[in-house]
Amino acid sequence: MRKVYNFNAGPAMVPEEVLKQAQAEMLDWQGTGMSIMELGHRGHEFKEVAEQAEADLRELMEIPKNYHVLFLAGGATTQFAMVPLNLFGEKKVADYIETGVWSKKAVAEAKRYGTVNIAAHTEHRNHLAYVPTQEHWSLTKEAAYVHYTPNETIDGIEFHWVPQTGDVPLVADMTSNILSSPINVSDYGIIYAGAQKNVGQAGVTIVILREDLIKDPLPYTPTLYSYKTQTEHHSFYNTPPTYSWYIAGLVLAWLKRQGGVKAIYEVNQRKAKKLYAMINQHKDFYLCRVEPDYRSMENVMFYLHDEKLTPLFLEGAERQGLMNLRGHRVSGGVRASIYNAVPEEGVDLLVNFMADFVKRNG
Repeated sequence: MRKVYNFNAGPAMVPEEVLKQAQAEMLDWQGTGMSIMELGHRGHEFKEVAEQAEADLRELMEIPKNYHVLFLAGGATTQFAMVPLNLFGEKKVADYIETGVWSKKAVAEAKRYGTVNIAAHTEHRNHLAYVPTQEHWSLTKEAAYVHYTPNETIDGIEFHWVPQTGDVPLVADMTSNILSSPINVSDYGIIYAGAQKNVGQAGVTIVILREDLIKDPLPYTPTLYSYKTQTEHHSFYNTPPTYSWYIAGLVLAWLKRQGGVKAIYEVNQRKAKKLYAMINQHKDFYLCRVEPDYRSMENVMFYLHDEKLTPLFLEGAERQGLMNLRGHRVSGGVRASIYNAVPEEGVDLLVNFMADFVKRNG
């Protein structure tokens, strides 16, 4: 068993079972005498790995047949450019919901290729952040697409509902919440997610793309940024990030063994409930700056009322094996990222530490 619990926001904790399997297969993958990272990406061995990973993802998310699945390099940030390059077309205007650092970065990139309308953004009441309900949004009737980030990792803001956009494709950056709770893929035109939070290690990005959205991109689009090219070549136009893809496959298989998305969602709900209950129990000591209905299940962000105690809190947590709780450099504070691979006993240990810290410093 590990000696520490990793609450990093990403790259994040990988299931120990997966790490042990990868370790065992590192030097000799299934009797080939070669490491998985040495196998040719066009050989039948790796093709089997790739096909199994896609099959498992489709099963876990119940992805309809009219959606393509891509495993691409470049990280989710690359999708900030690929989405507008492929979807703008003749409309050249898109709606974005701006709720945090990552959606702002997506907006900045999209503005390079067309007109961006900020249809809604995070607001505050009683010093708490929230997202206005959809009737208060300023959506464009003829938009090429609507883009949003269901979960913002830095401020700990999450949508617990799906925007309704009618015939306008809904695009979601699910890097930090993919596979953490059940969703209806048919609600979306495109879902994309970097793997390094819930699907393994950094290096590969999953794109789930509805077939009718695959068309010729803007004329100056780099070849590798074309969804049409990538789907025609099944993510193999060039050498893909094979080892990251392999690790993603191991994580997907692990998730199936846990009972799938519905089962892990129940665990994730319990983990988040325990942490927020501790924060709410000690409101004079701990502070969450997000309204309860918009608090993230994956990234529990909070502050100590006496900010001078924050370094002491972080140092004490590390001595207990509770690692990487420091908030993002933009926001400060404390952030516990409790993705699928973070076991419930790690959250229990953190909750106990928080209670003890109040007793000693309250």
